[in-house]
Amino acid sequence: MISLNMISLKRTRAIAKKEVAHVLRDPFTLLFAIGIPLFLVAVFGTAIDFDIKNVSIFIDDRDKSQTSRELVQFFNNTGIFNTKYITAKVNPESEISAEKSKGVIVIEPGFEKGVQEGKSVGLSGDSRVVQVIIDGADNSVAGSILGYLVNMQENIGKISANDRGLFSVEQSSITLKSRFLYNPELNSHFFIIPGLLSVVISIVSILLTALTVARDWENGPMEQLLSTPVRPSEIILGKITPYLFLGIGSIVVVYLLARYGFAVPFRGNHLVFIFACILFLTASLSQGILISVISRSQVISMQMAMISGLMPSILLSGFIFPIESMPLFFQYLTSILPVRWFMEISRDVFLKGSGVIDLLKSFLALGGLCLFIITMATMKFKKDLEP
Repeated sequence: MISLNMISLKRTRAIAKKEVAHVLRDPFTLLFAIGIPLFLVAVFGTAIDFDIKNVSIFIDDRDKSQTSRELVQFFNNTGIFNTKYITAKVNPESEISAEKSKGVIVIEPGFEKGVQEGKSVGLSGDSRVVQVIIDGADNSVAGSILGYLVNMQENIGKISANDRGLFSVEQSSITLKSRFLYNPELNSHFFIIPGLLSVVISIVSILLTALTVARDWENGPMEQLLSTPVRPSEIILGKITPYLFLGIGSIVVVYLLARYGFAVPFRGNHLVFIFACILFLTASLSQGILISVISRSQVISMQMAMISGLMPSILLSGFIFPIESMPLFFQYLTSILPVRWFMEISRDVFLKGSGVIDLLKSFLALGGLCLFIITMATMKFKKDLEP
């Protein structure tokens, strides 16, 4: 562990001042720290959308009746499907295999007659009902389509013809009303942007410091620095501090974009969020320092930073895949990633307004990782200095 009694604030401040001078002389560092997160959140925040929209669905209406057209209108009214009629001569499966459609709705002859006779209409392969063929190659889209279809069937219930030949739905005596907390509109941007902030800041923070120590080893300043009575802990803290403030500035810029560019609500306490950001940035910057200390090469540091920062931040942080759905081994593996815990804090503070007590487990884990990584970097630095 780092002992504060062994750290000279004067020497630490001198190292931090040197690092600030380097940042100011290098416009790319400022652009990378501020501009890249802003650009990535703006682009991916707009492009990534977990809501299923404009799904291409072909309609093979072999009944060609008023009732079948009413059924197609049910699909159109969802705002999810983009329907297009095809002729019976076209093979539905060939349309799906050619990537022209995600599914085909086949309405068999006699559909209207079956409805008028009061027969129950569902979604299956029977000749008197509607058949839906779905492209299962993309299981995420297929699962969403199936979910909407099941929901439609439950809402439609038994379909029968009224006096005008249009659909009427048998009303149940039980009415279920759903209410979604924290995100009533189920706007996926409200869920994506806080998570994207965590991923982008994690990657940028690790890359920022992964080159610092390695650069000094390659260019010579490290040997001059070690000729003075400076301690490894002072070097590490001195190099982290300027990038910590730079990272906070980056988070502020991305926060403003989230609030006023994407209209993401913020229901939590700003002090809680800032405290979490400081812990998260310190852990991520320390991870970059540890990589830099181990490699001593800028090329190797960059490669190690990409491997340890990019893919885990995206795939194992809970940004895309729920951690609870992962195998047990990977659930434990994600616990060593600071971005996993900050992801929970960011989303809960933004959308739920959670406090420190509500997120105590995440804060303790983030603080523990922060201390552990800094200690590891310091110990490794000491071993490297020994003959």
